[in-house]
Amino acid sequence: MNLKSLVFCSISTGVYGYPIKEASQVAVRTVRKYLKEEKSDLKVIFDLFSEKDYQIYENALSEN
Repeated sequence: MNLKSLVFCSISTGVYGYPIKEASQVAVRTVRKYLKEEKSDLKVIFDLFSEKDYQIYENALSEN
């Protein structure tokens, strides 16, 4: 598909109650692994619901 960017939604962390901290760690780890293994320069954007979610993802990105 020759994509240049992709938006990755924080699925099920809203009304379905999946723990946002766990979701952020899984998402960040998985995206980084894919980009590394595929040697991809794909721009990945995490689509989040709130400022709190943003901070949690920000922490996950700095940890990994």
